[in-house]
Amino acid sequence: MESTGGPYLNLAAVTSPVGIARLLQMTFGCTTFSLVAHQAGFSAAYGTFCMFVWTFCFAITVFIIACEFTHLHSCLSLSWGNFTAAFAMLATLMSVTAAVIYPLYFVQLGCYPIGCKVRDFRIAASVFAGLLFVAYAAEVFLTRAKPGQVTSYMATISGLLKIVQAFVACIIFGALVNDSQYSKYVATQWCVAVYSFCFVVTVVVVAFSVTGKTALLWFPFERSVVIYTFGAVLLYMSAAVIWPVFCFDSKYGSPQRPSLCAKGKCPWDSQLVIAIFTYVNLLLYVLDLAYSQRIRFVSHL
Repeated sequence: MESTGGPYLNLAAVTSPVGIARLLQMTFGCTTFSLVAHQAGFSAAYGTFCMFVWTFCFAITVFIIACEFTHLHSCLSLSWGNFTAAFAMLATLMSVTAAVIYPLYFVQLGCYPIGCKVRDFRIAASVFAGLLFVAYAAEVFLTRAKPGQVTSYMATISGLLKIVQAFVACIIFGALVNDSQYSKYVATQWCVAVYSFCFVVTVVVVAFSVTGKTALLWFPFERSVVIYTFGAVLLYMSAAVIWPVFCFDSKYGSPQRPSLCAKGKCPWDSQLVIAIFTYVNLLLYVLDLAYSQRIRFVSHL
């Protein structure tokens, strides 16, 4: 490694506002999963997901702090600005999900039957999970692109929306596999194809931005992303019309939740979740298209 002539350690990585936010993320994350592992406990898929979120975000945050503090990120074949911005947005979404799920399924006001000690640990873990979300949201706020500022693409509104779009698509996929009966009609299968295609392309856009390989492409990446976003808006518009018709119209489905449908295992519930998040992602792609007219891509920051 060639010396740049500067200091070996970057103190700004831990003393700047962003650095302080990351130290808080590391502290809150470690505290949260330690409380859960020690006494609070977790079970089932929901608890496992929460523990994965906290340990995964903690590990990546430690990696980011270590790389910036020692300047090792300059040795990585990544667009560091895009990588940190993308991770901060993803961690914000994952941590807020865990901060809602854990207390919803594991926290109770009474001591019976888990005992007061376990209850108190679970409440404390929920509090630190909420603080962890705030710390990641603070980093997103601090590193987002300012008007007139030259910055990495993933720090722009359009780049951050790409992460949210992919995250919402994962929620849709989760509802699809939960007995949504999407294979019943060709029209609903088309909707699944729309969700899958847009998710894959969005992930590819994020991957090229994070790896900093956009300049190596033989086609103009910026123009292609805008064209894709316009196409995604049209595709989601079709799904936003087709899915509710074939799930909630009395001719094809049920406009009301069946009275005999079991809680947690009702196809109608999954279909409703998919319909709601279809409209959420449609709105996100429309906003993305609007913001993409005002940005310029920078892949090397």
